[in-house]
Amino acid sequence: MIVISPRWCGEWVGDVPAATALALGIAPDRRPSETMIRRLLQALDPDQLTQAVGAWLATRSATTPSPARRAIAVDGKTLRGSRTTDTTARHVLAACDQATGVALASTDVDGKASEISRFGPLLDQIGDLRGTVITADALHCRREHVAYLAERGAHWVLPVKANQPSLHAQLAGLPWRAVPHAARDTDRGHGRREIRSLKILTISTGIDFPHAAQALQIRRRGRRLDQPKRFTTETVYAITDLRVHQARPAQLAGWIRGHWSIENKVHWVRDVTYDEDRSQIRTGTGPQVMAALGNAAIGALRTAGITNIAAANRHHARDSTRPLALLGIT
Repeated sequence: MIVISPRWCGEWVGDVPAATALALGIAPDRRPSETMIRRLLQALDPDQLTQAVGAWLATRSATTPSPARRAIAVDGKTLRGSRTTDTTARHVLAACDQATGVALASTDVDGKASEISRFGPLLDQIGDLRGTVITADALHCRREHVAYLAERGAHWVLPVKANQPSLHAQLAGLPWRAVPHAARDTDRGHGRREIRSLKILTISTGIDFPHAAQALQIRRRGRRLDQPKRFTTETVYAITDLRVHQARPAQLAGWIRGHWSIENKVHWVRDVTYDEDRSQIRTGTGPQVMAALGNAAIGALRTAGITNIAAANRHHARDSTRPLALLGIT
């Protein structure tokens, strides 16, 4: 378990051989102290840092095979360690590539309710969205968001929940019983077995939402393996502007699952592997900068084809030349 912090960075810089320091542009006899590193990190602009990291990661992943249509998940995360006795914890909104789990953009939000206002500025950090599929949680199923995505040439798949009661009622009232399953799969893991099914209806009238072309019903029925007779069932509705000829049912199901998987690919790694919630960085832009550096570390490993981030951290910690090779520093 690693806590990314100025102290950890200061200790690492102080321990590396002179050759490694020189490769990083650091004079071996004048290495920066923890205090200097801390002040630097707290003064950086986190949005500009994330844009620079995202652009660099894009060049690394450009040579790897990509799906026919790129999907980006927009999701928020609270930085619990940034909470103080007088202030609430900082909250960031990030855009992650579903296929690789790489964070492409990130922005600070002023309270979780402000995620809505940061949706556009977040995606403005990504140069070209044409043809890209954007997924987000139900908070972002909003007219102004789909209007923005239409202007950028992007598509979307958005869940609809109780925060949109009228739209949710319209979707729930569709004749789903008469609709056959478009996709169905079974998953087993973490002591559970889950059956997921997807039904799709082309929308012609009756749904009051701009650009909506298809409605989706996702039903998840699961049980714990040690309690075979106890089932839980969840039904979720979603809408998309993608038409039948633009996306197969399996693709739609994959993008919906891909959005949920961001919790495991990014948030879980930052919480568990990097122990982000124990970070004591609270001053200035420090919390957002450290979150951006965590995303950068994960992204660098992901684009190198690494899936076990914890093992990779241990591997690179054993030899100071390995991180340089990973980052292409010679």
